[in-house]
Amino acid sequence: MANNNYSTNDAAMRTCLVWLAAVMVVIEIWTQSLKKVMVTYVIGVVGIAGVLLPDWDYFDRDYSRWCSPITEEEKAALALRSGFRNRISTLRLVAYSAVYGYALYKWWIYISH
Repeated sequence: MANNNYSTNDAAMRTCLVWLAAVMVVIEIWTQSLKKVMVTYVIGVVGIAGVLLPDWDYFDRDYSRWCSPITEEEKAALALRSGFRNRISTLRLVAYSAVYGYALYKWWIYISH
């Protein structure tokens, strides 16, 4: 199961990077500015890494357990769960909406001027 998870994450990373490359081409054609393309690349890679790299199983535990190591029972419970989450953490949704919303707003202001 772990190998399947890695291949799924690799496929998601490749798909995101292809979309980022397409956005970079559009930005280059629209603005003809290498600096704006590089800013788009950096923001895109940081954004992709923020979504795909964290160990979400670790953070899907109760908030009070984040500072504690994972116990053997928690490892066993996490191993039994499917790759899809049954719920989306409200805290994660609010944090991502705020951070990525602000970053996209600032990126758009920079690109459009």
